[in-house]
Amino acid sequence: MPKLIISGTTHELVDDLVTIGRGPDNTIIINNPSVSTRHAQLQLAGETYRLKDLDSTNGTHVNGIPVTETLLRFDDRIRFGAIKARYESDASGSQPLPQLEEIKARPAELSAAPVDFTNASPFPRQRQQSDSVRTGIFIGLAVVLLVFLGSMLAVLMMHAPAL
Repeated sequence: MPKLIISGTTHELVDDLVTIGRGPDNTIIINNPSVSTRHAQLQLAGETYRLKDLDSTNGTHVNGIPVTETLLRFDDRIRFGAIKARYESDASGSQPLPQLEEIKARPAELSAAPVDFTNASPFPRQRQQSDSVRTGIFIGLAVVLLVFLGSMLAVLMMHAPAL
């Protein structure tokens, strides 16, 4: 059963429409000058309640945000004027998240790939073989390129104007 807990007092929400305020005709009476005579109402909407501010003087806040109308969720913090309240629904699966625990990292016991492991990459694996012919060609091309660049630099230096 949904509940509204106000200043330590639990109010079970059994009606489809629950009015909240300072006036004696409200379902839940909050005797505090910061609460309007007819401050807010809760309207049943499925398994939870919809909170609507009734143009109260000091406003209604849910989780620190001023609202005029909103659907309530488990553990919402509500403030009617200066009075704090908390909404608890009994909808299944509406539990607060557990507290985070520190996770301790442990080194792997075995770092080798399992025996039934297969590579799912669409690219073939490059072989680690050394090809001496290919290496020789690359070194020869690099030498030719350096000689060419050196000769071009020498030609430019011979034709450069004197300073």
